[in-house]
Amino acid sequence: MMDITEISKRSGQPASTLRYYEERGLIKSVGRNGLKRTFDANVLERLNLISLGQAAGFSLDEIKDMFTPEGPNIDRRKLEQKADELDAMIGRLSLIRDALRSTANCPAPSHMECPNFRRVVSAAGRGQIPPLDRGLRQVR
Repeated sequence: MMDITEISKRSGQPASTLRYYEERGLIKSVGRNGLKRTFDANVLERLNLISLGQAAGFSLDEIKDMFTPEGPNIDRRKLEQKADELDAMIGRLSLIRDALRSTANCPAPSHMECPNFRRVVSAAGRGQIPPLDRGLRQVR
């Protein structure tokens, strides 16, 4: 058994995050040592899984649904779906990155005179380049 301070030190997560995760049902304390919550050592692995899920773009609710009393039960279809979303985002980001570099290196006197920039602007106007924030929200 470890108290919340020890879990916080070992995981790198602030105690406030641990309390929030407990409130959301992602982790569970097993008791108290005075006023401090205590946890089984296996909570560290669960915290690592939560971090991995967040890094991959899963919401806390989606991550919570992956845990069962017996342990993690991750739907492979959801993993494939998230990988597809990431592929789409990588494609959008690559297109935007290439357009920015091309525009930055264009010898035309102004961006509006740069043929590559004009093509990108036109494509964005036709909806062929979705706004970056829309793509990011899809992955979260």
